[in-house]
Amino acid sequence: MNLKTIRIIIAALIFLSTSKEVTSQTSYVPTENNLEARQWFEDAKFGLFIHWGVYSILGDGEWVMNNQNISIDAYEKLPSFFNPIEFNAEEWVKIAKNAGMKYMTITTRHHDGFSMFDSKATDYTIVKKTPYGKDVIKDLAEACEKEGIKLFFYYSLLDWHRDDYFPRGSTGNGIEGRKEGDWNAYIDFMKAQLTELLTNYGDIAGIWFDGDWDKKNANWHYDEIYKLIHDLQPQCLIGNNHHDALKPGEDFQMFERDLPGENKTSFGTSASHVGKLPREVCATINGSWGFDLRDKKHKSQKELVHYLVRASGFGSNLLLNVGPMPNGKIQEEHIQSLSEIGDWLKTNGETIYGTKAGIIPPSKDWVSTQKENVLYLHLLEKQTKPIVIPEFKAIIKSAKLFSNKSKVKTKQSKDGLRIEIPEADQNEIDTIIEITLK
Repeated sequence: MNLKTIRIIIAALIFLSTSKEVTSQTSYVPTENNLEARQWFEDAKFGLFIHWGVYSILGDGEWVMNNQNISIDAYEKLPSFFNPIEFNAEEWVKIAKNAGMKYMTITTRHHDGFSMFDSKATDYTIVKKTPYGKDVIKDLAEACEKEGIKLFFYYSLLDWHRDDYFPRGSTGNGIEGRKEGDWNAYIDFMKAQLTELLTNYGDIAGIWFDGDWDKKNANWHYDEIYKLIHDLQPQCLIGNNHHDALKPGEDFQMFERDLPGENKTSFGTSASHVGKLPREVCATINGSWGFDLRDKKHKSQKELVHYLVRASGFGSNLLLNVGPMPNGKIQEEHIQSLSEIGDWLKTNGETIYGTKAGIIPPSKDWVSTQKENVLYLHLLEKQTKPIVIPEFKAIIKSAKLFSNKSKVKTKQSKDGLRIEIPEADQNEIDTIIEITLK
């Protein structure tokens, strides 16, 4: 057999493999339970992201293994002194609930390959390798169910530790001790772990994948993986942080540190790839995902509320991240900030929960949210002059301040909608105008 014939056969096999994957993915039809879950998710608007693992011991973020090129044998020492005796799942859930959050997303396995749950597919777990020896994911699942908070599982596709993650991707290549292995065995390993996560922890609201960007052209077997998830728990929503257009079988679209379509990060999703499914923006409460001892970029109450409001104005949820300390506690300043957002939502949550992006397009100074014929205009900066919303064609029945229901002066003309609000009536964080449309 000559070289040309071999190349033709290989090309044909690749085509058949790709065709099979596309066909099986595009045949996915969400169940009624899944569609209901999507609607719930779209209405929920606010969740807590938790990046926590053995990397927190080093206090240098969740990418420390890659950033410091820590060898496999050196990194494997970390679990031996990971003993988070201050961890209290019920306390974490109550912190989220007090913040007005409706769900939590927890890292079950991050890029370092360490599993934070009891897995029979590997010994490299919190139960088998740490003095703590307990399944924190099980505790969290029980606490969430008790408090009515839905639980999502973050799961890394990328693995800097496991030999079978091979060929390697674009990261982790300076880590000594990485060996070659079998890619298909790695896919089987992930399927086994996902089966455990969707079998042993009750109803799971969603799987949050990350790491696709490490090997953009790899065959991740999403047809098989997505089908496995939906077969085990049809209502379970699948999202994938691949920074690209939605793939068949996914149930929501996520955006990292970026509002849908803005792509200010440069690695984000372009406006042309923003789909119609429910959306979620993830962001950090400070500057880091995992615990970073030197991180001083803690966001103010105004910044955090604005992030939530802007996300809602773009028709998206906000998944706000904290990185707990290695002892299992969430930092006090983070708890305080979350409590402040919760206080704001107790007063203004009606303008966020259950809303969609309003008919007034977002701008630097405002966004709008909407429920049926009630439009909420959020002014995020104080205005010294009347504001004009160009090309506003809807007919207004009434306009009033959301805070005290006092009437707001409006005028419609060919230039758009003119709104006058005295500075004394404006709020430092968010002045909300409730507009009822005819």
